[in-house]
Amino acid sequence: MRIRIFLVFFWLLSSFSFSQKKEGINQIEYFIENKISNLKIIDSIFFKNRTDEILLKLLVKKSTENSYLEGKFYGTNALGRYYRDVSLFDKSLNEYNNALLISRKKKDTILEIKTLNAIGSVYRRQDDIKNALIYHQEALDKATTIKNPKSITKKSISIAQNSIGNIYLSLKQYELAFKEFTKAMKIQRELGHTQGIAINHKCFGDTYQGLGNLDEALKNYRISLNYNHKINSKIGKIICGYNIANVLIKQKKYPQALTTIDTILHLVLEEKDKYYLSKTFNTLGLAQLHSNKLQSAKKNLTAALDIAKKFNIHSITVQANENLSSLYAKKGEYKKAYSYYRKSKEENLKTLNDKNLLYVGELITKYDKERSENKINYLAKKNQIAQLQITKNRTLWIIAFSFFTLIAVMVFSFGKQKGLQNEKRVLSLKQDALRSQMNPHFMFNALNSIKLYIIENDQLKATYYLNKFSKLMRKILEASAIQETTLAQEIETMELYLSIENIRFSNEIDFSIKTNANLNLEEVKIPPLVLQPFLENSIWHGLSTKEKNKKIKINIDKISSNYLQIDIEDNGIGRKGAEKIKAEKSIHRTSMGVNLTKDRLTNFVKQFNNDYSIIYRDLKDKKNKATGTKVSIKLPLS
Repeated sequence: MRIRIFLVFFWLLSSFSFSQKKEGINQIEYFIENKISNLKIIDSIFFKNRTDEILLKLLVKKSTENSYLEGKFYGTNALGRYYRDVSLFDKSLNEYNNALLISRKKKDTILEIKTLNAIGSVYRRQDDIKNALIYHQEALDKATTIKNPKSITKKSISIAQNSIGNIYLSLKQYELAFKEFTKAMKIQRELGHTQGIAINHKCFGDTYQGLGNLDEALKNYRISLNYNHKINSKIGKIICGYNIANVLIKQKKYPQALTTIDTILHLVLEEKDKYYLSKTFNTLGLAQLHSNKLQSAKKNLTAALDIAKKFNIHSITVQANENLSSLYAKKGEYKKAYSYYRKSKEENLKTLNDKNLLYVGELITKYDKERSENKINYLAKKNQIAQLQITKNRTLWIIAFSFFTLIAVMVFSFGKQKGLQNEKRVLSLKQDALRSQMNPHFMFNALNSIKLYIIENDQLKATYYLNKFSKLMRKILEASAIQETTLAQEIETMELYLSIENIRFSNEIDFSIKTNANLNLEEVKIPPLVLQPFLENSIWHGLSTKEKNKKIKINIDKISSNYLQIDIEDNGIGRKGAEKIKAEKSIHRTSMGVNLTKDRLTNFVKQFNNDYSIIYRDLKDKKNKATGTKVSIKLPLS
């Protein structure tokens, strides 16, 4: 009789599973046949199958065969989330990176931002701080460039801010973390997004716990738990549960901690997420350790450590080793206790160096302050430019009106002179405006690169490049106060600029500067920073997408008694290749550097009898394949 009941139950279960699979296949065929482009519609229909690996792979396969990008994106993105939630992080990153390529192919900035945040979250679960910060920062940068953002973009900004806050939290930068969580919470409250509010209250709890304010931590965890009960979020209940238990352990309320863990244990066992399972086992083991249930504590802490090591969950590897060290010390097995303690400290040092990280925090704060100040200065200069343009136009009308009178000759001469002065002033202001834009953009990129050396505890490289960076900043500030500089000073400034930019390419760019021995570099005058836009183009448009063997050659020669020629040659992908890549990008950044440099040179050569010239040459090999770009800048000496 029991066998019959079992067979009937098995048959019913198989029939239901087959029916669900068939329904999923029919849905996939419907998507492809009708080319459904709205991802919300796809999700509303396919929602029940979001964790069905087989159906998701089928959706990706069929969508690829039928060139159906929306279906392929949905499938790869869902697979990335599925693998992340079961702690298969390498597979998750592979799928999310496929989704990122599709979003860029579709030129859909919103999908690109969401995917960048998703990739950052996978790295964050593995405590890969460097990569997590890169992807979340890129997501935030792209999102904040969108004018009049809709709620979906605001949500992405909040997610990026929350994630960056969690990175600061893992580095024990509690004040910086609190600022990011506050910004993220403000957006989530504006959107009325309950889950987002719950997440940020939980993050406030983490911050207060790190600061040692256990009462405030407990208060925020319980607020978060109430929100999670309202939306019936299992994962939210689990996270709040083990965090509340951790606070109770620190308050030495061990029975309450054990009771709290018991309420979520069945939930976490139902889920397949190894990340939260390892955290729950670790907290349970710690509570049992303090309750002198040493055998149970050993079992659960070992389980937490095994899961953390298998799935590369760094933070739990550190905590479980530390807790096992305490357990064996309590048992009097000091050799084992020391072994686990040493492993804990070794793992922790991979992520954390308090002294250096506090220094990085100061640099970031200084950057944020300068970015705000420069934005104000830039807007003020734009306003001045507009006022001068109005003045210039008014002067031209006066000249035209006065031309037919006897006094017109004097008025015309005066007006023309004033117009030239205004043009010169406009060019000067444009130069200042360019610097106001370049400083924070370049500073952030440089500091971000140097910061990674600090995080990786490479003090020699960090100190070396910080010295170069400070010297370059001093030269840029000095250049902003003058109209011309010596060729020797310009060469030194460009060597510093190339050295700093080269950090982001792991020093792969081989650059050389060659000058004519008969040329007196201290006597020749040129506008300051005039070569920088051309070098920037060589690096970011010519070499950035090229693999290996990246070269820039700068040759400076006196080609006659009247002219100086500066050749900048790179072995990059060429101008056509760069334009093709630029056209495929979802966000186009307008670069005014070369155009403003031409304006500056036009103004500069008015003191000479001869003009300047800029000539581009596309370099090709025998097979007519692009081998780089050469730009020749000819400047007058008399």
